[in-house]
Amino acid sequence: MSAKQVISANWNYPTAVKVGAGRVKELPGFCQALGMKNPLLITDPGLAPLPMVVSAVRSCQAAQLGCAVFSGIKGNPTGKNVDDGVAAFRAGNHDGVIAFGGGSALDAAKAVALMAGQDRPLWDFEDVGDNYLRVNVAGMAPVVAVPTTAGTGSEVGRASVITDDAAHVKRIIFHAKMLPAIVILDPELTVGLPPKLTAATGMDALSHNLEAYCSPFYHPMATGIAVEGIRLVKQWLPIAVGDGGNLEARLQMLVASSMGATAFQRGLGAMHALAHPLGALYDAHHGMLNAILMPYVLQANRAVIEESCTRLARYLELPQPSFASFLDWVLDLRKTVGIPHALEAIGIDAERAELVGRMAVADGSAGTNPIQFSESEYAGILRNAVAGRL
Repeated sequence: MSAKQVISANWNYPTAVKVGAGRVKELPGFCQALGMKNPLLITDPGLAPLPMVVSAVRSCQAAQLGCAVFSGIKGNPTGKNVDDGVAAFRAGNHDGVIAFGGGSALDAAKAVALMAGQDRPLWDFEDVGDNYLRVNVAGMAPVVAVPTTAGTGSEVGRASVITDDAAHVKRIIFHAKMLPAIVILDPELTVGLPPKLTAATGMDALSHNLEAYCSPFYHPMATGIAVEGIRLVKQWLPIAVGDGGNLEARLQMLVASSMGATAFQRGLGAMHALAHPLGALYDAHHGMLNAILMPYVLQANRAVIEESCTRLARYLELPQPSFASFLDWVLDLRKTVGIPHALEAIGIDAERAELVGRMAVADGSAGTNPIQFSESEYAGILRNAVAGRL
């Protein structure tokens, strides 16, 4: 199906999703449909001055919406970023949030919308036990999500990953109603993304679909979504990286990204269990971490996922379908889109391998890895990924 054929598509799974080129022009109407009169557009400092954001704000203002911008967000958003966003939300008497940007901006924006009407600190809502029951749902602000990268799928997620600077750890903030009410998937907003970021975010989308597929949890619907999401990445990521102006490739990668975040209701795994602590300790790009870690985690999980990866290889129409052919495809894809083979290429060493191993075991993603690795096993995977040993 081409981008032209889906230019006006409206989906309602897992939330209201408006798909197609130019759909961002409908942003003011979507805000109004949610009862917003004075939304706060939350984005990152790199996007804030760009025409896409300036135009979005002007279109909202032209529709008599009192739209302002908050952009104080790091690449790995922190608790302070969220607190500052809440302060801006309250100071401007805002009544809704436009989450505009990549995964970091979307995660921070959803957390601000959650915290807008709470009287507890952010970490009280970490995804541990029944903490979500502490949320004053009436105090949450509505959200329209507008992703500008195809990777995290945060636009269809019910959680935000926020860095606790004091503890040097990433924490997952969760509530079911953090799922944005309306999502705009407009490929025109992603055409300016450089090839390197297109590759890293696209591999992040692959990691979500792939870890969801490999999860031991029983959720056939999520499995099916993950399989097709992986196929879309196979077909379209090399094109999006090689020809950033290809709207069909850009749209299909946005779809694959949303599919990944929908599928990981089934769980994630060791890629994320390692990427989260590495991101917190080294402030490295999350998608790039998952992209580099991917084959090492697959190899470590091989004893349990060999059969399922063979089925996946068959669906992807790989030659001589097997775990080995699937792993070879992952390695070839990484090479094609310019992902480094080892973590040392992005400045990560093995000096803190034992610490990362402890943090990985404690990470929420570890619970749905196909194998329950020990601290030392996670440390071993990290050392292999640093050195490039498969």
